[in-house]
Amino acid sequence: MMADDQVLEPVTPQPGKSLYLVARDRLREAIDAGLFAPGQQMPSTKELSEKLAVSLVTAHRALQELVNAGILERSQGKGTFVHKSYAEGKKSVSDLRIAVLLHGEASLADFVHSQIVEGIRQGAQATDCDLIFPRYEDDVRKEWQGVIMVSPRAGDVQSVLAKRRTRLVIAGPQIDSPDLCAISVDNLQLARQAVGHLTGHGHTAVGFIGGADSAGDNRDRWLGYVQGMSDRSLTPHPDWVVRSESWHLSDRERNDLMRLLSGSNRPTAIFAAGYYYALAIYSAAQTLGLSIGRDLSVIAIDDPPSAAYLSPPLTTVRQPLLQLGHGAITALVDMIRKGTETPAESRVMRAELIIRESTGPAGG
Repeated sequence: MMADDQVLEPVTPQPGKSLYLVARDRLREAIDAGLFAPGQQMPSTKELSEKLAVSLVTAHRALQELVNAGILERSQGKGTFVHKSYAEGKKSVSDLRIAVLLHGEASLADFVHSQIVEGIRQGAQATDCDLIFPRYEDDVRKEWQGVIMVSPRAGDVQSVLAKRRTRLVIAGPQIDSPDLCAISVDNLQLARQAVGHLTGHGHTAVGFIGGADSAGDNRDRWLGYVQGMSDRSLTPHPDWVVRSESWHLSDRERNDLMRLLSGSNRPTAIFAAGYYYALAIYSAAQTLGLSIGRDLSVIAIDDPPSAAYLSPPLTTVRQPLLQLGHGAITALVDMIRKGTETPAESRVMRAELIIRESTGPAGG
């Protein structure tokens, strides 16, 4: 029970601040004043909504904010309690909120997106700010002070800017604009590096399995593949190409891959512009009786731990994905805390070639 019921008076809206944050701060003040001691149970959501004169949803979210900050803790079936280790000055609630936008086709099951978001999460922890994951169509401008767009598709950036006047950082594709900050990987360079590794082994029939141009990094990887072939005076054969609408191949696209590898004029090497495309190639090669590294060389972008345990281990071009996500939120938070509207300087990171046994000389 509360030591003093009079302290939790009804809250009143504050301009530019969401009501649940006002309620959150009122509860935090009551805890700091000693009205709820470490280990003490908080009133129910219903009771708090009545005392603060807010909806049940608002009261629940205010409590959740304090749980997220480590000030409160929930016990399954028992209720919400002041954290036993809570002490004034050791816990803080951040008023800095960053929105992370993922387009509709993005998935955290995809290694790239999961690693970039993990880098953002680590950066948020280091810079003491909160993350929210709104939908593209959301326009709650008072909810956040800045936006990170992760691997946006063509047209998404301008669409978001048209809806919101907010500080924005792009994490993923390169954006050539002085009005935007992009923390990116040089996808043109890494694709040319991958193709150069294959052609350096004497391969002239090099195929491509990658995503559609709707995402900027996919477009750059395709262009890098074309340029990498051109570097050796080679021309991509249309029958050696599969472009996917997703980060993994559909059933139809898998059938296209099977036809590509079973033809009499099949490529001797393939550049997979994503890790899950490489897994599909391994599966297709096994079905067709092709030996990876001898009959067919494969190189892929991204280097999750499992790449080294495939049979044979996969040659990859490793992107600095955690650093990319961390750099994006660090740049954005710096802009916000300096109070500047001028975009932070864009950065382009380079990938690293990791050579394993899935690539070898043409002809085995």
